[in-house]
Amino acid sequence: MPTDCIFFHDTGYFSQLICDYLAEAETLKPLYNRFPNLKNFKDQIKEKQQSYSNSNRIPLVDALQEQYKTIETSEATSKNIQLLKSDTTFTVTTGHQLNLFTEPLYFLFKIVSAINLANQLKATYPDYNFVPMYWMATEDHDFEEINYFNFKGKKIQWNASVSGAVGELTTKGLEAVFNVFKDEIGPGKNAKQLKELFKNAYLKHDNLAQATHYLANQLFADYGLVILDANKKELKQLFVPFMEDELVNQTAFNTVEKTNQQIKKIDNTYKVQVNPRPINLFYIDNGIRERLVFENDVYKVLNTNITWTKTELQKHVSEAPERFSPNVIMRPLYQEVILPNLCYIGGGGELAYWFQLKTNFEANKVTFPMLLLRNSVLIKTKQQADKLKKLNISNKDIFLKRDAFINKKVREISNIDINFSNQIKHLKTQFKELYTLAEQTDKTFLGAVSAQEKKQIKGLEYLEARLLKAQKRKLKDHVERITTLQNQLFPNQSLQERNTNFSELYLEFGEELISHLIKNLEPLKGQFLILEL
Repeated sequence: MPTDCIFFHDTGYFSQLICDYLAEAETLKPLYNRFPNLKNFKDQIKEKQQSYSNSNRIPLVDALQEQYKTIETSEATSKNIQLLKSDTTFTVTTGHQLNLFTEPLYFLFKIVSAINLANQLKATYPDYNFVPMYWMATEDHDFEEINYFNFKGKKIQWNASVSGAVGELTTKGLEAVFNVFKDEIGPGKNAKQLKELFKNAYLKHDNLAQATHYLANQLFADYGLVILDANKKELKQLFVPFMEDELVNQTAFNTVEKTNQQIKKIDNTYKVQVNPRPINLFYIDNGIRERLVFENDVYKVLNTNITWTKTELQKHVSEAPERFSPNVIMRPLYQEVILPNLCYIGGGGELAYWFQLKTNFEANKVTFPMLLLRNSVLIKTKQQADKLKKLNISNKDIFLKRDAFINKKVREISNIDINFSNQIKHLKTQFKELYTLAEQTDKTFLGAVSAQEKKQIKGLEYLEARLLKAQKRKLKDHVERITTLQNQLFPNQSLQERNTNFSELYLEFGEELISHLIKNLEPLKGQFLILEL
């Protein structure tokens, strides 16, 4: 099973912020607690052990046991749930939306990263236990982001009119999606397993949270993964003091705004992922999930007639905390309050908004977790690998954007050198002499020299482009072969892991797909993996 790696900054698919973080740039260090390496986990364990309230472990384990009552639980997962009662047990956590049939392939990579990191930590720190945790984003309400998955270039979509938190959505209507899917995947052993997996998850469970719990458990239970739906009263009760503070003092708004300005000063090219609101909580009740606002000395739920005074709202939060839902700013704080967590594993966009949150954690006196970029993987079949080798396409080449990829390969296989960079360099050298001549004679001619230089360079670039275009036509068959291959590995000219559903690869590799990932993904390596199966 050949593997190769490429640095994230060489892929062209990761932001400057993430590349700088992986390079441990000094300017970013104020935005996080500790960089994720094995040595740094020692101090993270000590800090979390001192700050995390062990009384929180009891409701956490109780909630997990209740959620697993109707799930066939593996011995490894059951053991991990019990271990969470101990003050020497910690979690490494990843989270994801309740995408239909997991949707993007990186859903698997996130969870495998958590499983493998937990195992690596146990080998390094044997006196402690480490539990891989998948946090289900059951309180999300962006149905349009999760109601489909891609299969071999086709979008299989769940059409429904819904509102409220997605975890509570009924699975009625997914029979139609199942019928489309089963027709697409056809016959075969692996296809049969996929059909059963979809049917058992979505047609035999009442809501989307239960269906996703079943699906993730079926895929990863043997590896001890613990899955959590944190939208539960007993867990929200632990978060009441923080929600009360948010409602009254607007701590998150003030701290995150300050950090956003700090990030812009570090590098104005860094993109601020999320902007805080004065109140970063939603209200959930009877199929609604609407923002809470404070206007004219009254607390309101937007788009409803629900209002409270300050005293009434504080009482309501205490009595019915399950009706209050943290948004993207507050959810990480909620996670770290209820979990004995050491590290959060996420994608580039997720880590970018976590960088905005450290000051809010400090203000709330909650330990900020280590932040680890999840594993990224390009999976190619042996047939695809053989074609790449035959066409002399390197792993670095395949990551190039379409035009750059084609131009590079056309130049390589051409019997003529269509590259005018030397001519342009020579031309610029000649024009340096003309600038000097104009400077010595009449400076008003400098503009004319500049215009002529630009005109001639543009002419050479235009001629180069036309010759390349002509050569592409001449090598049309070769260009079609290399672009077809790149399309297979980079659907829609984007990373495979962001477009392809796991079912495409499961159809070919079956249950071995997960075991191959477990064997090959190294969460702390910090490079993009190219894996041949």
